[in-house]
Amino acid sequence: MQMSDTRQISVPPSEVYAALLDPEMLKKCVPGAQEVTGSVEEGYEATVVQKVGPVKATFKGEVTISDLVPDTSLKIDGSGKGGAAGFAKGGAEVRLVEKDGGTELSYDVEAKVGGKLAQLGSRIIDGFAKKMADQFFQNLQDALEGPSDGEMEEVTEEAPAKKGWFGRSKG
Repeated sequence: MQMSDTRQISVPPSEVYAALLDPEMLKKCVPGAQEVTGSVEEGYEATVVQKVGPVKATFKGEVTISDLVPDTSLKIDGSGKGGAAGFAKGGAEVRLVEKDGGTELSYDVEAKVGGKLAQLGSRIIDGFAKKMADQFFQNLQDALEGPSDGEMEEVTEEAPAKKGWFGRSKG
């Protein structure tokens, strides 16, 4: 499964590049990440809990970052074993270009699965892989930029509704 996408992030390429190398930032960005430890030089170890279709698994794996060109590009490769669920393996080539006072981040992702996961069918796997990649880069963007105005409005609108409901149930 292969896919590509581009997104605009309103911080300079140097900040985006540094974030992609930070284990704490990776933990925030990888959907379902329970733990990310290590360094760029030694590689990272990660524990990720994910549900793919009806299969829920804890993947333990390794992530390596290579082909580093500071503030310009890097390659992220990861593989994990999920016990009886099977394995997942993937990589992303990430490119950063300064544009409109921020960073244009583009990526090409490739993902492979085996075991029970592979039996789910390519449509479910492809959809899951796309969702994971989109969520990772959306989380990265949110962490670097802070929540967008739209997200702030949603939170503000939800809070009074919940408060009112609790208020009525007490009375």
